[in-house]
Amino acid sequence: MRARRRRTTLLTASLVLALATGPLAVPAFAASAPDASAPAGSAPDAGALRAAIAGLPDDDATAALVRVGGTDGTWRGSAGVHDLASGRAADPDARFRAGSTTKVVTAAVVLKLAAERRVDLGASIEHYLPGLLGPRFREPVTVRQLLNHTSGIQAGDGWGDSFEEQYAHRFDTISPAQVVKSAVAKGPEFCPGGKQHYLNINYTVLGMLIEKVTGRSYAAEATRLVLRPAGMRDTYFPGTDPGVRGPHNRGYQKVTEADGTARFVDVTEWNQADRWAAGDMISTTADLERLLTSLFRGRIVPAPQLEEMFTVAPGIDGATYSAGLQRFAYEGRVYWVKTGARYGYSSVIAATRNLSRTLVYSVGSTDAKGEDMNPVARRIALTALK
Repeated sequence: MRARRRRTTLLTASLVLALATGPLAVPAFAASAPDASAPAGSAPDAGALRAAIAGLPDDDATAALVRVGGTDGTWRGSAGVHDLASGRAADPDARFRAGSTTKVVTAAVVLKLAAERRVDLGASIEHYLPGLLGPRFREPVTVRQLLNHTSGIQAGDGWGDSFEEQYAHRFDTISPAQVVKSAVAKGPEFCPGGKQHYLNINYTVLGMLIEKVTGRSYAAEATRLVLRPAGMRDTYFPGTDPGVRGPHNRGYQKVTEADGTARFVDVTEWNQADRWAAGDMISTTADLERLLTSLFRGRIVPAPQLEEMFTVAPGIDGATYSAGLQRFAYEGRVYWVKTGARYGYSSVIAATRNLSRTLVYSVGSTDAKGEDMNPVARRIALTALK
């Protein structure tokens, strides 16, 4: 019994690390796990999934929207509230801020352009955007290194590190160009290709690449090349608009006062322009499920380029990220995962390569940018990915 309990604890810890919403998301044992398609498994445990989202709202989350799919079987469920004031039931079809799951779309656009021979993944980003990095970057940064987070470009500046600093500027705009300029000014963190460091800046630069190569806006090209072919009719890119168009559940951040009491701050309206191609997408669980299935079936990106999404950066110890996704092994299966988090909302898309099991959820996390995985999200993932 003791050995069994220890094994469960280790697996739980690995899953939490892999699905955490920040850059610390590194699965403990993914690098040594077999890279095989998942065998057929059992159907999703409906009772356990219902229990995983029961009791909302609570201190950790105000709502949860869940879709489990794949050839093993499906399950749909939701819990919690639309908003804390009215207490009415959460809308299961609601739109939400999808955060860094945007990177999957961005990667798909770049790979589609590569398939059309408009982008060379092995070419330097300076070939397409001359002068972008400047003299401090002595080694070339390739498009592929941006895709798999091995570029060495440091993080760009925002409005501050604390929730309070960022909240005070929630209606203000930092342009992607400003973000990139602040990052480049710091010089490289490491020699390109030498390490893997998950950062938004890589995909901000890829957004600039898309616009330069196509002559159209990032949003227009992402819609044309990915959203429309995948049938993602409820997904869009808000730009500087701080609102969420269409049906949506409110998002909240838990703030602890000096006297120890807690209050919940409505963070639904927020200008996400600085996240852009790295994280400003608004979507639904149904649309994100369509994205997964369309991509993995080769309907968006041709097979040779799609392989980049299932290839972790080679020769780097501890590397888990590919082009747009993260490799994670759990309970004998290899999943390809992407997390997303903006204040008030955390999300995940995950699937085995053969689509025997898929998971999409949006949790109204009250600390979506915290370092630890949200407890409600943890329960969902541990149950759904068995």
